[in-house]
Amino acid sequence: MGNYRNFKLTTYFVAHAAARVTRDELEKQLAFLERHLRLDKVYLEPWRGELASHEQIEMCREVFHAHGIEVAGGLTTVIPTPEGDAPKARLFDTFCYNDPKMRAKLKEVSGFIGAHFDEFIIDDFFFTNCACPDCVKARDDFNRANGIADGSWQAYRLDLLRRVSVEDVIGPAKAANPNCRITIKYPNWAESYQETGYNPAEQRELFDMIYTGTETRDPVTTDQHLPRYLSYSLMTYFESMWPGHNGGGWFDTFDAHITEHYLEQAYLTAFSRPNELMLFCFQSLVDNMFTAALGFQLDKLDALLDHAGKPVGIACYLPDNCQGEDNVQDFLGMSGLPIVCTPYFPEDAEQLLLTRSAACDPDVVEKLDRYLRKGGRQAVVTTGFLEATMDRGVQRMTSVRLRGRSVSCDRYRVEDAGRQYISVYPRGVKPVELPVAEFRNNATWAVVKGSHGEESYGIWLRDDYCGSGLWTLAVPDAYPDFYAMPAEALSRIRQSVPVNGVWLEGPARVSLFVYDNDSFVVYPYVMEGVQREKVRLHVKGASALRVAGENRRLEPLYAEDGEAVFEVVAMPGKYVLYEIER
Repeated sequence: MGNYRNFKLTTYFVAHAAARVTRDELEKQLAFLERHLRLDKVYLEPWRGELASHEQIEMCREVFHAHGIEVAGGLTTVIPTPEGDAPKARLFDTFCYNDPKMRAKLKEVSGFIGAHFDEFIIDDFFFTNCACPDCVKARDDFNRANGIADGSWQAYRLDLLRRVSVEDVIGPAKAANPNCRITIKYPNWAESYQETGYNPAEQRELFDMIYTGTETRDPVTTDQHLPRYLSYSLMTYFESMWPGHNGGGWFDTFDAHITEHYLEQAYLTAFSRPNELMLFCFQSLVDNMFTAALGFQLDKLDALLDHAGKPVGIACYLPDNCQGEDNVQDFLGMSGLPIVCTPYFPEDAEQLLLTRSAACDPDVVEKLDRYLRKGGRQAVVTTGFLEATMDRGVQRMTSVRLRGRSVSCDRYRVEDAGRQYISVYPRGVKPVELPVAEFRNNATWAVVKGSHGEESYGIWLRDDYCGSGLWTLAVPDAYPDFYAMPAEALSRIRQSVPVNGVWLEGPARVSLFVYDNDSFVVYPYVMEGVQREKVRLHVKGASALRVAGENRRLEPLYAEDGEAVFEVVAMPGKYVLYEIER
């Protein structure tokens, strides 16, 4: 594939540097990077609010080519307010697409980049948040013409960016160079795409490739809510959306205050089996301690991926332009459930997850009914999904009802999987606020319950429907509160929906990544309170496990009902791939 066996290593060179860097400076910067990384490709950007000259672009290209590095182009659709014009009502200098001067500049820049490159990528500022008077009028006119009475931006901006994609970017670039291939990179804030004009459902029909933002940064102090599992799950979403056309995963050095928080972006992106790992950006990697650490890990990740197949997991259905219980699937992923995502209803998946986002599909209840009627399936629905679909007929599959009540629990009742009346009663780390999922005794059965005083409340509830299991999960008000639930409760949930016969027994903040070739990765996050500890791996039909990259074979502690149980030590920040021997 390139300098690494399982992925190309790429970086992005921003326009401000392209416009000013000298040949000597660029050589010195490359010398630093080449001590630690083996770059295959660079995306060289002529425009990010200013346009680098033809001479500068060609000089940079010559230097990279001399080092054996492939060169493609880049474009970031930001623009300062034209001189003499009033400021726009916008964030981050994104374009106002109702400003003729701005749109003319975008056409000019797209043609310039198309003329210089046979391939370029659009950074994830290709959206609009402008609410200037011209944009407000255009929105209102569009909504009036299309019978939209709520004054929302969504439909208007989706239509606007579709037209801009064709008229201002693709058209001018391909007029300058018919062979030019254009990739659109989607940001990490997937639940907000439609509000600002990103529309993968339509844009994937327009562009040649897509690319995925996998930046998660520091999860506590930054202004975006980006759980780390997103670096993996969003990659699976876009690969499912357009198989073979997801160019890679793109992460950066910014707002990562702990080295492992930066590196975990690389780990989880790599676990998704990307074509490229994109390091944003070249300038931030120079003279940065993260660079050496990443270089060390890239060789280890490359060796790990020699043993990994295609990612598989509990299929989380996220239809186009959906929102609701934003990112809850990622917190479940960080609680040990192997989650993969798809924009298509996964009719053939053995395990299914429907969050409130899935309710944006008007036909989702009928699809769920058909899915369960096939028998032998396990479907997980969240309380948010039930709440959003109760008036659509989902009540025919479960007796669970939501009446708007909530309860705080820190004690739990966890029923043994094989013995219905044998339970353990662990305590959580702290009280967790949960919706009250009322259910009819002996119609629905609560396998995991939370207690408050003399009453208990369902957290993990099962209905049997047409030979399939329908599981309802009570989702805490604050999704990270899954981490406060005791290991016994989380393990019982995981046990109900094993993937390829594999499930993890242990606490939260340990992820399990499963592949279709009888291999899986265990990764405990570097987070406050996460310590080295023993976890147990339950594997159906296994005789032993082999540790990839080590000449080590693990024998099971015991086997029961065809399931082998292995005990391993999970070290925060250390990923291990296990291969199953049958």
